[in-house]
Amino acid sequence: MPANLPPQYFEAEKRYREAKTPDRKVEALEEMLMIMPKHKGTDRLRADLRRKISKFKNQAQQKKGSSRRETAYDIEREGAAQVIIIGPPNSGKSSLVSTLTNAEPEVAPFPHTTWKPTPGMVPFENIQFQLVDTPPLTRDYLEPAMADLIRRSEILALILDLHNDPLAQAEEVLAQLQSLRVFPEEFPPPPHLDKPPLVKKTMALVNKVDRESDQEDYEIFRELWEYELPCLPVSVKTGRNMKRFVEMIYRIAGIIRVFTKAPGKKPDYGQPFVMPKDSTLEELAAKIHKDFVENLKFARIWGRAVYDGQMVQRDYVLQEGDVVEMHV
Repeated sequence: MPANLPPQYFEAEKRYREAKTPDRKVEALEEMLMIMPKHKGTDRLRADLRRKISKFKNQAQQKKGSSRRETAYDIEREGAAQVIIIGPPNSGKSSLVSTLTNAEPEVAPFPHTTWKPTPGMVPFENIQFQLVDTPPLTRDYLEPAMADLIRRSEILALILDLHNDPLAQAEEVLAQLQSLRVFPEEFPPPPHLDKPPLVKKTMALVNKVDRESDQEDYEIFRELWEYELPCLPVSVKTGRNMKRFVEMIYRIAGIIRVFTKAPGKKPDYGQPFVMPKDSTLEELAAKIHKDFVENLKFARIWGRAVYDGQMVQRDYVLQEGDVVEMHV
């Protein structure tokens, strides 16, 4: 028997998917349960909602119970990807995050201004990325919680100061990362490590390329630096390449945006599903709702790799910008 869910249910489901905390998820799930009609066709769905409500209520209680043990470094991931900004003192990390996001880290012309991480959100078209400003990396001391934050990271953005020996800065920061068993994707980890290496997507930004004359110094740095990390000359002061930096995050993140639509309706291009590259239709269905995976018959796709409305099966590999109409 079909569920015949009303539009208000899908609006509440959208709020559930966008919720960032267990409490907010519980609110949306309870609203979905209240809106859902009661008949045999919704029995399994109602049971699934009750299980989710129970799970998120437990999570909320555990979070409240453990709040005293949390530190400033326990930053919940938000947006399409989390980017940890690292670098030596006075390289411009805080200024970068302050310029691009709604965060307000303390910015000053002297080193060690930042003493705790500060997250902020930067928009990219119809999605957002989370940037996290961090205390400077120095050879003297590394906060254990900072080491854990780096190990948990999705993407690392290393910021260097063009006018303060960027080669030496880069070597020192990369050596510190290696001491944590953290290696950029482009670096082969040394053999015979005691524990498995943590391989991270990593980019480098060379800051303070403020004038045309600074570009030549940047080119010299690139010729001398032997590593093949994605690298970009930027100027937080003038705004140079700030947009390209955010575009680089999108390329490095390895994600695609996919849109959904109901039969006979237009897709909502403002709310894409963000999926890893090479995700399948079945994986998208699982992200939307567990019942979709079990009941999915086929889907119609509008996109660059298909003709409009082409019928596809579960193993179809999604492409950037695909519009998906699922049939259950």
